[in-house]
Amino acid sequence: MVMESGMILPVDDYYRKYNWDLKKVAWNCSRCSNCKWVDAWEVRDARFARICPSSQFYLFDAYSCQGRMDTALALTTGKLKYEDSPAIPDIFNKCNLCGGCDAMCKRVQDMEPLRVIGEMRTRLVGDGQISPLHMPVIESLKKEDNMMMAKKADRGAWAEGLEVKDLTRESAEVVFHAGCRLSYDPELRHLPRLAISILKKAGVDFGIMGKDETCCGGRAQEMGYLGEFTKYAENNIEAWKNAGVKTVVTACADGYYTFKRLYPALRANFEVCHIVEYLSRLLETGRLKLTKAVPMTITYHDPCHLGRRLAQAPGHYVPGAPISGLYEEPRRLIKQIPGVRLTEMWRIKEYAWCCGAGGGVVDAYPDFNEFTAGERLAEARATGAAAIVTACPWCEHNFLDAAKASGDKIEVLDILEMVARAL
Repeated sequence: MVMESGMILPVDDYYRKYNWDLKKVAWNCSRCSNCKWVDAWEVRDARFARICPSSQFYLFDAYSCQGRMDTALALTTGKLKYEDSPAIPDIFNKCNLCGGCDAMCKRVQDMEPLRVIGEMRTRLVGDGQISPLHMPVIESLKKEDNMMMAKKADRGAWAEGLEVKDLTRESAEVVFHAGCRLSYDPELRHLPRLAISILKKAGVDFGIMGKDETCCGGRAQEMGYLGEFTKYAENNIEAWKNAGVKTVVTACADGYYTFKRLYPALRANFEVCHIVEYLSRLLETGRLKLTKAVPMTITYHDPCHLGRRLAQAPGHYVPGAPISGLYEEPRRLIKQIPGVRLTEMWRIKEYAWCCGAGGGVVDAYPDFNEFTAGERLAEARATGAAAIVTACPWCEHNFLDAAKASGDKIEVLDILEMVARAL
């Protein structure tokens, strides 16, 4: 099944309507292996030349983009059946959906591998080929409205003691959406509180949904659960409309991507800003000033959902013109902080190595997840930076865990923390 404008359509009906032929796309894959590597002319260090985490970790070609194309083609043509191999669901689920393969493929073939992998996940769920490793998270979503397997009643606890509008009872043109990770992760709960503090300092009239905030639905969509995605998207859209919201601000890269890329198909008509964009706007208009020096050398990690995933068209979800990735905005913001020196990693922007958390991997495959995060920390450490800074709580959580596991002393920071230090 696929979602279109609030309706669930049978997959085959969707293909006929839009002339989207998954079998044709999979058949046209030339198996060139470009999906596994950073473009040759962009490689600056052999140690950091890969772009596909799953192919590097699992080593078998089945876990690369081209291997998944082969499997998709075999399944859709009837040459392979689910009962032929219990590994079929894992082939598609052991993927971060980071979009690295898609970005590299488009350099040479203009294919849609990310779309193929995503829609194969939807088919798997529709065909009852459900990963038991994803079920605890999906059941939590259905029962508690979050992806953190936490109690719904605790959703708004992060905002206790803050004097901020409750948009379930009041109205405001700006809503700050914390998201599941920032609402419940004890190591990161200070970040939405920082965001509230900064927005109040700038005199922004805004509010939060508090305990009634719900999941964006984006991670469920990535796992293939389109019904759950549609439910939470429609719930958020209705709640924001009732509160008179015009602009949605979030510090979560996953939520930003979901609101910006997926919600318009459900007739959402809000301006969507990541906190990086919104803070930049406040600095440009003089409502915020960064005056304190923060003398440190840092490197910046591009979250997939702020970079190439945002820039890649996800097929049927969003009509209209392409959206550029947020690559320059966080870098400009960092460079405005007095005393900070930014040193770049080898793989940046559309070539960035994933943190490992995407596509449900953090929930189902901890060894793969930890490997991917560890690879990125190794790259950050090789730059000589004292800290790795990012703009996504899922990335930050992954890096914090990987650093603890390996004993890595590099500091892991959110861009909000950097701005707060400079105010």
